[in-house]
Amino acid sequence: MNRRLVFIITILLIMTIVLTLFYIQTLYCNSKPSPSKREFYVGVEYAYGYDNQTAQEQLAQLQTLVDKIKDYTNLLVIGSLGLTFNQTTLSQACDYIYNANLSIIVLFTGLDVYEDLPPSLTYNTTVWMRDAQQKYGEKFLGIWRYDEPGGRTLEQGIHPIIHKGDITIEYTHGDVANLYFERLHIFPNYYLDFSPKVFTADFGLYWFDYQAGYTSIFAEFVGNESRERHVALCRGAANAFGKDWGVIVTWKYNQSTYLESGDELYTDLTLAYKTGAKYAIVFSYPQIDTFGTLSEDHFEALERFWATMNNDPASLGRSPAKVAYVVPGDYGFGFRSPNDTIWGIFPADTLSAKVYDDVNFLTDKYDATLDILYDGAQADSVLKGYDEVYFWNQSIR
Repeated sequence: MNRRLVFIITILLIMTIVLTLFYIQTLYCNSKPSPSKREFYVGVEYAYGYDNQTAQEQLAQLQTLVDKIKDYTNLLVIGSLGLTFNQTTLSQACDYIYNANLSIIVLFTGLDVYEDLPPSLTYNTTVWMRDAQQKYGEKFLGIWRYDEPGGRTLEQGIHPIIHKGDITIEYTHGDVANLYFERLHIFPNYYLDFSPKVFTADFGLYWFDYQAGYTSIFAEFVGNESRERHVALCRGAANAFGKDWGVIVTWKYNQSTYLESGDELYTDLTLAYKTGAKYAIVFSYPQIDTFGTLSEDHFEALERFWATMNNDPASLGRSPAKVAYVVPGDYGFGFRSPNDTIWGIFPADTLSAKVYDDVNFLTDKYDATLDILYDGAQADSVLKGYDEVYFWNQSIR
């Protein structure tokens, strides 16, 4: 056999081996299960429609907002009562959101029938919810019902959750916790017969909101309050009850421009993502510009976060819960200052300053890996999952 033929045969054999190995590698890679994509919702709450606007005017505003954000969000919350009071415009709004491939959450304020309206607008919200599940499928996430039950209780002892006039001098923290549960659980448990999930936003008493039956609570990132503390309270409660949780970025200022900067928004969205939240929402109210309180700075932050989340999520980091701090069961302390109220009824007591100081110390030490739990069986069921556990009745320094 001449040398030229041997050379050709050798080259062909090498090429055959290389192509075979490439083909096998390709088959192997294609057969490997692709890593599961984390389910995370990021979006905006449309709440800036004015009372003197017609439902159609608010619908047009919402549609303009959807067109603006549909390429870099996946959730729109309808928080305008002007839309939800009108069944026709509510359905038109949801159709528009659904056709933009966004998921939907709807704020309702009536228990079952909106009847304190003109007869032409009266409708049964429970029937609408059942129809929405059929029409929008998994894009209809659920409803938002009774805003800030815990926060309002801390600040006002507000009816119908807990009214100060309902409490006698003999009431203990446990008695008030039971009353809170009895009053609040009506809302989520009623609606869960008609809606896949029931949401609310809050800035305190997250544990007891979950205990009452809410599917997910959105921790409010508000003002200059510690984001890590809200994560610790909300995520700790969600973990203990086996539920989802999220954040909603609300006002930083009590006057225009209301919202934080775009860079601060990006930081808050990143914190929500890396600490394990399932939802991150930006609250837009009132209307100081075309899109409420949202400016181009905020839209750019949302778009940048969306690109990073989808293209390089690892760069956002991870801060899973590793440390637990356990406070007494039924201790409805507000955690906003050492003098915050307990259940909105009792003044701060001898434990309040220590608990407040402990939480500040632990968040400084462990950052966003801290969870806050309430002593009892619910906490006991998850304590083994933490690397370190501290209790209110021990020295932690």
